[in-house]
Amino acid sequence: MGSIALHTLPGRLARLSVVAVIGFLILPPLVVTIAAFNEKALLSFPPERLSLRWFARALTYEDFRAGFWNGLIVTLWASSIALAIGAAFAFALDRYEFRLKRTIETILLSSLIVPHFTIGLGFLIIAAQIGMARGFTVVVTAHVILVLPFVLRSVYVSLRNFDRRLEQAAESLGAPPARVLLTVTVPLLLPGLVSGWLLAAILSFNEFTASLFVTGQRTQTLPVAMYNYVREYADPSMAAISVLYIAATAALLTFANLYLGLGKVLNVEQPR
Repeated sequence: MGSIALHTLPGRLARLSVVAVIGFLILPPLVVTIAAFNEKALLSFPPERLSLRWFARALTYEDFRAGFWNGLIVTLWASSIALAIGAAFAFALDRYEFRLKRTIETILLSSLIVPHFTIGLGFLIIAAQIGMARGFTVVVTAHVILVLPFVLRSVYVSLRNFDRRLEQAAESLGAPPARVLLTVTVPLLLPGLVSGWLLAAILSFNEFTASLFVTGQRTQTLPVAMYNYVREYADPSMAAISVLYIAATAALLTFANLYLGLGKVLNVEQPR
C-alpha cells in the first residue's frame, strides 16, 4: 500500500498543481465579474445587492462609446493592413531563400520583445519630429507594428502545413501562377488568414500601453478612455466593461477555434 501511494503521489501533486494554476487564473476575473453587479457606487466584494446599473453606465457613457468606435476603426484598419503585410512576408519567408532573410524575420517579430510603451513613445517622437498630429494614421501604424508578428506566425504555420502537391497538380493542368494562387493557395490558407486577422483584431482592440502615447482626445481608444475614467471615478463601471471585454474575447476565440481550428493554425496540434 505504501509503495502504491508513493507511486501515485507525483500524479496527484501534478493534478493539484494544475488545479491551483487554473484557480489562480480564474479567480481575478471571477471576482471582477461578481463586483460588476454591485448596486453601490463604491467597489465592494461581495456585493450586498445585485444590480445591472453599471453595465448600463458602461454602455451609455459618451467617452466609452466614442472610444469603442475609435477602437473599432483602428482595429479594422490595423488588422487588415497587418494581414496583407504579414501574409506577403510569410509567403516570401516560406517559399524563397534570399539574403538577410533571418534579419528581416527578426525585425518583423521584434515587437514581441520590445516593450509596447517604447514603441508608443517612439511613434510619438517621430510624429512630433515630422509635425504630424496624433491622428488615426499614427495610431493605426503603431498597432500594425504591434500585431504584425501574430499574423506572420499564423500564416507561416499554415504555409508550413500546406500540401504543395495541390499547387503542383494545378500547375500541371496548365493553370497560370496567379490562378493557382487565387483558386488553390488562398482558399487552403483561409483558416490561417482569418485566424491571423482575428488575433490581430483582438490584440489591437485591447492595446493600451502604446495607444496611451499615440492617441489624442479625438482618437482615444476604449482602453485609453477607461484609463482616463478610472482616474476620476472609482465606481464598478470598470468591472462591468471588463466583463463585457472578457465575454466578447471568449466568444471570438471560441468561434475561431470551432470553425477555424486554432490548435492547427498555432501549431499546437498536428493537422489530420
